[in-house]
Amino acid sequence: MKLTLPWMSRADRRRWKTARTVSDLGELMALWLEGEIASRPGYAPRYGPDEETEHLVPSLAALCHAGYITTCSQPGFAGTGADGLWWEQRAAVELVVTDPELLHRLVDAATGAGLLVRVNDHRRGGGVQDEPVIATTCDGEPMTAFGGRISRADMAIQWPELNRHLYDQVAHGTYVSIVAPEYGPAGDRLWVLLDQVTGLRPAPDPEDDPWSDEPKWDAEDLEPEPGECTLCGAPIHHRGPYCSRACEEADADDQEEPEPAAVN
Repeated sequence: MKLTLPWMSRADRRRWKTARTVSDLGELMALWLEGEIASRPGYAPRYGPDEETEHLVPSLAALCHAGYITTCSQPGFAGTGADGLWWEQRAAVELVVTDPELLHRLVDAATGAGLLVRVNDHRRGGGVQDEPVIATTCDGEPMTAFGGRISRADMAIQWPELNRHLYDQVAHGTYVSIVAPEYGPAGDRLWVLLDQVTGLRPAPDPEDDPWSDEPKWDAEDLEPEPGECTLCGAPIHHRGPYCSRACEEADADDQEEPEPAAVN
């Protein structure tokens, strides 16, 4: 039986303590997610990410490399748990962001995709404190939530091993919770969006994006409405099926059948 010691190793504690910038912190968090570091601040010592989030590691590590520090996450799920009860959860992630440009990029992308966004920060003298979002239910009863008020005590528990200057940066950064509105696997579209934000996967063209707000169309949608040019669809301000002589001639040219090839 392998014994798991209930404290962080000296080597790991030294690595976290020597981090000086948010970029340093992101790189260390990515290494912990990928199993290269055994422990991280604010988490059970010598334990890696929970089994349910193992398949999310590439997405979470990409966020950390990009300047977003992930602190909590879960995939979408709906089904019977080991206890025999019915569990439903929304895909969700919480991150701390200290760069305003990165913050706006993330929030704009998430809100544009119809995801639920909550912004919370702990600042001297106050700060934004959005209401939490229920993210997990058991037999219909709320169990866990993302977002909600952040206190000074929360910060001390979450980042106990950091350099004082770096601690001040992350403790007074902006904490963003992004939650899929759907319960179950359908909400895992959250991870697709985050991969696009970090560049882990390319953003699709609007017509190929199943969650885009852009209207979908096919060839039938191109049929002109009354009062529109038969060829280009432009409004007609005179009698006739075309908006101009050019469109009429172009349509006539397209409809002309080619002359049969000469037979030798």
